Formats: sequence, C-alpha cells, structure tokens
Amino acid sequence: MTTGAWREWTAEDASAWLTAPTADDDKYRRGVLGVITGSPDFPGAAVLGVEAAHRTGVGMVRFTGPRAVRQAVLAARPETVAVPGRVQAWLLGSGMDADRRSFVLAGDLQHALASGEPIVLDAGGLDLVGSHSGPTVITPHARELARLLADRDIDGSVEQIEDDPAGSAARAAHELQVAVLLKGAVTHVCDPDGTRLTVTESTHWLASAGTGDVLGGIIGALAATHHERLAADATAITHLAATAAFIHSEAARRASDAWDGGPVTAMDVAGAVPRVIGGLLGR
Repeated sequence: MTTGAWREWTAEDASAWLTAPTADDDKYRRGVLGVITGSPDFPGAAVLGVEAAHRTGVGMVRFTGPRAVRQAVLAARPETVAVPGRVQAWLLGSGMDADRRSFVLAGDLQHALASGEPIVLDAGGLDLVGSHSGPTVITPHARELARLLADRDIDGSVEQIEDDPAGSAARAAHELQVAVLLKGAVTHVCDPDGTRLTVTESTHWLASAGTGDVLGGIIGALAATHHERLAADATAITHLAATAAFIHSEAARRASDAWDGGPVTAMDVAGAVPRVIGGLLGR
C-alpha cells in the first residue's frame, strides 16, 4: 500500500480548484450534476444535496427519484431539471436505504454507475462501490465505513476507525480502490495513489443531521464543473473532495458566526456556500 504524510488542505489549495464562469460558459460547460438521492422516508437528503449543488455554482442539477421526493426538490429549487438527459457527474445514495431499493431505482443507479462519469457515493449508495466505471469518491462516517468494510470481509470496527481514522481511510482507499473522504472532526481525504489530505472542522456545530447531504452536493457540483479535468486525470477527484470539505467547514463557520457562534442547520450551511466560494475566488 502506498503511504505518505498527511497535509492540511488550506484556503490557498481550495482556491486553486475553483473557477468563475466566463463569457464563453453556458450551463453545460459549467457542468450538469445528476442526482439520485433521497427517499419517501428521507426526502430532505435530496433537498439539501440539490440545494448545496446549486449554491456551489454548477451549471445544472438533474434530479431522478420518486414523485414525492421530486416534488419536494422542485418546491425548494424550481430550477432543478427532473427529466432524463445529459449528465457529467453523479451524486448517489444520500437518504436511501440500500435494503429497500425498487427495481426502477436499482436500474437508475446502475445506469449512472456504468456511465463512466465521476461518481460521489454517499450513505445508502456506499455498497455500490466496485460497480462504478468512472472516477469515484465515497463519503462515509466511521459507522458507515465499518459497515462497508465488514460487508467486504475487511477488518475495521467502528472503534478501530475512530482510534485511527487516518490509517483506516488509507486502508479503505487501498482495499476499495477509490478516493475516500472519511468524515469527522478532522476529515481525512485520500486515494490509492498516495494523496493524503486533512480538513479540520472550523466549528463542531457541523455535527448535526443533514450536513453530510450538503457536503455531498458540494462535491458533486465540483466534480460536474471539472468533468473535463476528471476525464484526463481521475485522481483530481481527491483534491476536489478536499476542496468541498474545506468549503463545507468554512460555510458552517460563517453560518454560525451569523448567530454569534450559535447552532446552525444544514440549510444554513448550504446558504453560506456562495460567500465562501466568492471569498476563495477573490484570492
């Protein structure tokens, strides 16, 4: 297994992976993110991920899902497109139960995985790792990673992962052959090629429901916007994931600062993303 030192991802690092639209850009050049997330039990996961993707500056979000979830997404973000068509990156799994997939949903997920486009696998889509065909990053927390490793007969209990998140993330990247973003107070982002990056939370108010869905939307949007770069260099997805984690952390800090350091909701975090990106672009 390739090893290397871990390095904290900075504002300077993140800013290098962001681009403002130019006069020649249109929605397709800015990227189209396909989103298959949420469920009738957890429609909010889809709403939050789509909201975050729009706030990150992607050209278009194309949503696929059950009618009730689709209606919730369109009510929150009417600019979302809810018919099939061109997609340049995919966000899959947030707010889903892997044990309760319908035949139609399973087919939609497999179609996305076989597309060769960049993939972000979160929560209820983590079990699909290995069936992807494009650059892929998985975004588990410790319990999700432990479950995923156990399903593959790979050692890694929740306690082991919490005691050694750096080693656990690196081992998962090696064993699963994908980029791994292991969420925590210090988020570890790594890949099988030896890239090792950390992002330290700027506020612990991020430890609340829905914030992971926001992070997934940010990563997906960045992947879609950088689809041409990813087609030439699949390892770029690791740096994009770290950039998303940095934006996510800073957005949470800004949202909390607006309440004098008080608690924030996931939607507050999504709402603060444009200011963070604007500041990074200004660098």
